[in-house]
Amino acid sequence: MKKFQYKLITLVTALTLMTTFSCSEYLDAPLENQILAEGTDYSQSQNMVLLLNGAYAELYGFQWETFPLISVRGDDANPAGDQEPLFKTDTYDYDRSFWIYNSTWLNMYSDIIYWNGAIEEIQKYQEAGASASKASQYIAEIQVMKGYNLLQLARLWNNILIPESSDPNALYDVELTPYNGVMQYISDLMDQAMPSLPNVHPNQRSDIRGGVTRYTALAIKALANLEMENYQGAADATGAIIESGEFMLETDYYQLFKIPGKLNNENILEFQYSDYGAESGTSDRFPWQVYGPQAIGWQPAVPGSSGGWGFWEPTEKYVKFMLDRNDRKRLTTTVLFTPDGISDIESDPDYANLPNWVTNITPDGDTFGNAPRYKFLSGKHYLPTTQLTPGRFNYGENKNMIAIRYAEILLVHAEALVSGASSSAMSADEAVNAVRSRANLGMLSGVTLDEVLDEKFAEFGMEWGVRFFDLVRHDRTSELNYGGRTFQEGDRFLPYPLDQQDILPQLKEASNQ
Repeated sequence: MKKFQYKLITLVTALTLMTTFSCSEYLDAPLENQILAEGTDYSQSQNMVLLLNGAYAELYGFQWETFPLISVRGDDANPAGDQEPLFKTDTYDYDRSFWIYNSTWLNMYSDIIYWNGAIEEIQKYQEAGASASKASQYIAEIQVMKGYNLLQLARLWNNILIPESSDPNALYDVELTPYNGVMQYISDLMDQAMPSLPNVHPNQRSDIRGGVTRYTALAIKALANLEMENYQGAADATGAIIESGEFMLETDYYQLFKIPGKLNNENILEFQYSDYGAESGTSDRFPWQVYGPQAIGWQPAVPGSSGGWGFWEPTEKYVKFMLDRNDRKRLTTTVLFTPDGISDIESDPDYANLPNWVTNITPDGDTFGNAPRYKFLSGKHYLPTTQLTPGRFNYGENKNMIAIRYAEILLVHAEALVSGASSSAMSADEAVNAVRSRANLGMLSGVTLDEVLDEKFAEFGMEWGVRFFDLVRHDRTSELNYGGRTFQEGDRFLPYPLDQQDILPQLKEASNQ
């Protein structure tokens, strides 16, 4: 987990303030950020970009536990492994003392505190004569990152704190902002950022390829308005992205989530990692081992390639849903089968005769055998061992993590339209059928909300909790009652982490109401 720390740039070197705090103590003492700030020569304007680079490092550096907590409660994903409170979270039995709740809270808030400080420092460079346009752009990019984290925090915890300074002690005096207020804040923040952002596809940026652009801000604005059920606002934002002509769906859905999919024309927000094409040395990588197979039964096509923890698996419900649709391309991309998983499906008389393309051997020759922790694994978190840089053997190394794709923009656009919005950019039928065409499925006419949500279920299995957020937003939570689970009113949001309630009185007060 991230230790809470504050970073500042001085001269040409990125320095880290070495004051760190345990997860439960990070608000107990002020951060001594003035020490470095007072030693910075702000006339050296060429160093301002280091603050932006550090901001991206924070965005890409979230810890392994954050994604599972965001994504675990939908009917597309199951936890696996040894974290019993995560299994309970998946069944809506929440333990406020579970370390992953506290760690995820800290991971995201430490980013936001850092980003606030980076903005403060950039403003000082600007006051000392640095380019106003560059300073405005860097601040706008960081605002988009902040908006993304706030979106995830609110989706998890409902009413949250919105820090506006780099001093974590200031959180003592921040009032909780209600859910819709957070979403409106994000929407307004994206409006504020957009005029200063590059008006290009992220992969067309010449300075930071794959970095934040106006379209990243529009996408986050759309998601925030969707959560507010401001469907016209969501349609307007997604419509602007569609009308730009900058994005297109990748025809090869399988490779989209592999090395060929890095900085793809479909990707709007992408966390970037690299081994720099070298067989050894520095490697910045996402913790893909969380989603990799246990050593038992793992037969990689490239001998010596490592597996992982086996902490994450698609649900049998999702597999059957995709089989019923004959949704082969997306199912074989999203789900990695084991022999036991195939046998479990076939034990149901309705699925006794599975097609021969349901196999535990991937198109790239990696074999997934039986293991104690899972029956299936996530194909979207899988990188073929044949795509590893020669000499590298870590599971998934050099693979990026896609956060927002154009397919989501199309289907959010359709969701907004069938929920009452209007748009001249594209009809709901056109948006849904564009995604279905890529999946080699037939075209629909007069699409309904149920059909849009089904398409999102198929398209975003194992991705960022999309399914869970869709179902609770539209009060279709009966779909979450499967495999012995019972979703009840009040299960939408997690309790505030106990460690944070002990530190921040406003959280404890809200929890006791």
